[in-house]
Amino acid sequence: MGAATAMANVELDTQQQIRQFMAGFTLETTPGSAAKIERFRDHVRVGTPVYITFLPGSNFDDTVAVAKRLRSEGLEPIPHFAARSVPSRAFLQEGLARVCGEAGVTRALVIGGAVPAPVGDFSDSMQLLDTGLFDKHGIRSIGLAGHPEGSPDISDEGIRAALNWKNEFAKRTDAKLYLVTQFCFEAAPIIAWDQRLQAEGNRLPIVIGVPGLATIKTLMAHAKACGIGASMTFIAKQAMNVAKLLTVSAPDKLVTDLAAYKARDPKCGISGVHMYPLGGLKKTADWSYAVTDGRFELNRSHNGFEVTLPT
Repeated sequence: MGAATAMANVELDTQQQIRQFMAGFTLETTPGSAAKIERFRDHVRVGTPVYITFLPGSNFDDTVAVAKRLRSEGLEPIPHFAARSVPSRAFLQEGLARVCGEAGVTRALVIGGAVPAPVGDFSDSMQLLDTGLFDKHGIRSIGLAGHPEGSPDISDEGIRAALNWKNEFAKRTDAKLYLVTQFCFEAAPIIAWDQRLQAEGNRLPIVIGVPGLATIKTLMAHAKACGIGASMTFIAKQAMNVAKLLTVSAPDKLVTDLAAYKARDPKCGISGVHMYPLGGLKKTADWSYAVTDGRFELNRSHNGFEVTLPT
């Protein structure tokens, strides 16, 4: 086999790794963002799971409305339930009854929520899970928060204890549990975290949060707001160059590195990708579908790739 043929085979393998890694990616929207989208189906393909973010102070009626709309357009709605924003068990019961009954919801994301003080009876996701209401209403898949770079809201010891609890809870619920992470900018902290979790006995699949197409300025603002940790230095260095602030950044290197890690390590716990549409749903969806369709060329100069976007 000649050198050129060998290199071509390596590139095909790499492209296949990337496509497989991105396959089945998920997206998200807020009720506010959804109101600005005339038709989700203009940007998002049938069957794609779309999380519905619940922001502090939001009206849950808006979540129900968006879930119904997504379902009517052939998409899979995944509403957020944020413990610190749930005032009571009765509220949770009614909320689940509505999204399941009116929008056919079978998946949910259950998190603590970035609220300084609980508005009611619950302070963490474990208390919501322990009500048994998710099983009662037929929720079959539950995403839980994963923290590759720690969290400003909970200590590392607290995170570890919570994850142990969730692994045990997985044995006594009918739902499939998995972890969904905040977005990161570099692969190294994610890989180190995943390896540590597997060594400590975690058995919950991990869905990695990836930042979608956005300007450096927008990424920096979201990173600060979300308390992103170690890998924020990656975007911070780029933000120091004022001329680059309005440059659109794509996560191709991050995806390439993580795809390679998943392909080479049989113990890798990463099972999927969640795309955060920080620069808008259309841009991120177009880019993500281009990757899964194979419409990209490898770029060895930065261990990434260039995507061919629709015109």
